Amino acid sequence: MEERIRCPWGEMNEGERRYHDLEWGTPVRDDRKQFEHLSLEVMQCGLSWDTVLRKRETMRACFDGFDFEKVAAYTEEDVERILNTPGMIRSRRKIQAIINNARCVLRIREEFGSFARYMWSWVGEKPLLYPCHGLGEIPASTELSLKLSQDLKKRGMKFVGAVNLYAHMQSTGMVNDHLRECFRYRQLLEEYGCREIGEDGETLQPATPAGSAEGVG
Repeated sequence: MEERIRCPWGEMNEGERRYHDLEWGTPVRDDRKQFEHLSLEVMQCGLSWDTVLRKRETMRACFDGFDFEKVAAYTEEDVERILNTPGMIRSRRKIQAIINNARCVLRIREEFGSFARYMWSWVGEKPLLYPCHGLGEIPASTELSLKLSQDLKKRGMKFVGAVNLYAHMQSTGMVNDHLRECFRYRQLLEEYGCREIGEDGETLQPATPAGSAEGVG
């Protein structure tokens, strides 16, 4: 059997290998999964991704499987419950941010019909492919992730800086940033296609509210 070539970070340990092979870069169009990935990025601030992956099941248990409708109704009592859960990342600010963001997701869903639809509208509904990224020239953020970050902040979200948002775009398949030699690069291209884009192409328009006659840019 031919040995699979992966992005270097995907060979760090078994957990990251599994995440790389099965999740990272696979398009996520489900609202709850989008919220989960966004929440993981919130929790990752200042920590290694390996730490977040190892604590993921604990986080799922703490946040009702990242059901944002339930999380939006959390009170200070829930914050204390989560803080006192064994194995949980104990950051009151991050926990409060996730609860706050769940409430923002509800408002976005009401306006656009779907949180995932809102997110995907920023890339024109197809995964973006930056040719230079496949060669290893991957930035921490882009002009597009900055615009998305600014819009989410205006909507009240927290811990959604441009770097966090670009990592979110990568993990949820809004961008295919696997290296060209990685086996997932070709798999994802063949299964989901792409929208090849240059640095001057980051002028896509956000979604319009559900029911609007105006198309998505």
